[in-house]
Amino acid sequence: MGRATERRRTIRIRDGAVSARPDTLVAEEPLEIRLNGKPLAITMRTPGDDFALAAGFLVSEGVIGEGSEVRSIVYCAGATADGVNTYNVVDVKLAPGVVVPDITLERNVYTTSSCGLCGKASLDAVRTTTRHPVADTPPVRVTPELLSVLPDRLREAQRVFDRTGGLHAAALFSPEGELLDVREDVGRHNAVDKLVGRALTDGRLPLSRTVLLVSGRASFELVQKAVMAGIPMLAAVSAPSSLAVDLAAESGLTLVGFLRGASMNVYAGDHRIALDAPADTG
Repeated sequence: MGRATERRRTIRIRDGAVSARPDTLVAEEPLEIRLNGKPLAITMRTPGDDFALAAGFLVSEGVIGEGSEVRSIVYCAGATADGVNTYNVVDVKLAPGVVVPDITLERNVYTTSSCGLCGKASLDAVRTTTRHPVADTPPVRVTPELLSVLPDRLREAQRVFDRTGGLHAAALFSPEGELLDVREDVGRHNAVDKLVGRALTDGRLPLSRTVLLVSGRASFELVQKAVMAGIPMLAAVSAPSSLAVDLAAESGLTLVGFLRGASMNVYAGDHRIALDAPADTG
């Protein structure tokens, strides 16, 4: 589609010198996700991988768990009153026999690029039961040395970030550090949904032998998305929230935060980190 970036005029000031020039910005547009023709959610995202984003969102919401449960994903023709297809509305049609959840005002949600999923009726509504519980047997084992190089490998794969400096990214790695997939988006949660949605359509769920790395912080929602996809380890370059740590511990997920070079904090699931026993300072 070629809509991941846009050009805007800007005034640049450098050491007192003023100039006018175009700048490349990351695009942000709304995407409405419909389920069997009914509106389900609106998310602010960077255009691209929209079908994977919709599929991954439905996995994280517990609507689907296998690619066979999706009959089709299409852009809605005539999405506007004048019949123009904006490529900002997708409709996911489920396969015959797949139970469609009740889409009410409580389920119809709005997401933003910054906060992710908002407006849930209660915290209990977010704690969706996954069809792919974290069950890596034997457990994935990763050394701190391997984890320390993953952010650089992710950064090297961020093509749009190089042009805009304004995108988050999520990447899947093997336990040996091989980059399996990477997706970029203005929202961290969207980047993860794109990864999970692609894995769904490729028949690779659950992602039980992978490490998920995200730029930025680790929120409750990102932990939830990892758990729903059966991912055993989530690492973030910034801080996790307290609720993210709680959910990781409850779900058996390994959660690593502040992954910056050789420094990192392991908040849950340290049995997957190959290290010497730490001194407990309380």
